[in-house]
Amino acid sequence: MTEPVAGTYAAEPTAALPFEDFYRGGRDRVARALALTLGDAHLAADAADEAMARAYQRWDRIGRLDNPGGWVYRVALNWSLSALQRRRRPARAFHEQGPQDIDAPSEPTVHAALAELDVRQRSVVICRFYLGLNEAETAEALGIRPGTAKSRLHRALRHLQTRLDHFSPEEL
Repeated sequence: MTEPVAGTYAAEPTAALPFEDFYRGGRDRVARALALTLGDAHLAADAADEAMARAYQRWDRIGRLDNPGGWVYRVALNWSLSALQRRRRPARAFHEQGPQDIDAPSEPTVHAALAELDVRQRSVVICRFYLGLNEAETAEALGIRPGTAKSRLHRALRHLQTRLDHFSPEEL
């Protein structure tokens, strides 16, 4: 099964970065982002590895994308959600993982507020604030329209604001 290659290609026909450098710099970051999204560090690690293997197989194309890390995150998220469906069980409750397991925020209230979001909203928040993707890159990475990404982020931030309004921005 092949995934559609989402994203725009860089102007140059060659990969800007050797795959080995991309892997060293991106694998753990994608795994941590997935762990925060899914609440399951082990599934996230497996998904990141699977997505990296797929990126390696297609590196001549993926390496030319403007954001190959976003492609890897999307493939890994889709793979992990499919794995959960095949197992016929939901993702482990986000709050069941300890912060040491998923590199979660050290403040338990922030962790709990993120846990209350559904996976779709949490994935947008993780892309924007953990991976540092802009709005268009987030939509591209998740395979959704920019307006959908914007509305999911808006609802997620509105929820987080009500749960975390007692914090100053410096504390977060």
